[in-house]
Amino acid sequence: MYCPICRAEYREGFYECTDCDTDLVEELGPLPDALDFIKLATIFNEGDIAVIKASLDKAGIQYYFEGEQSHRLAPVPLSARLMVREDFKGEAESILKELEII
Repeated sequence: MYCPICRAEYREGFYECTDCDTDLVEELGPLPDALDFIKLATIFNEGDIAVIKASLDKAGIQYYFEGEQSHRLAPVPLSARLMVREDFKGEAESILKELEII
């Protein structure tokens, strides 16, 4: 089983991604084309990341956080880049402004 958002692989018996709080799938689709995604913001707070994920998921916006997992291995402050599909940029910016993130 795999998480369709962060693409983590899970053992049999797991049905939800513990990081993304989303249902797992049996097969992953192809990776999104990196050229279609743009950096929208750099986030420094895990709580903000969770709120952003919930809001963007609810709106059906395609995104991912680059570097989100790496901070857990090193004693450095969190710094994750929010990457949003280019055609969702305006809608995602509006959501982040409502959340007072940007």
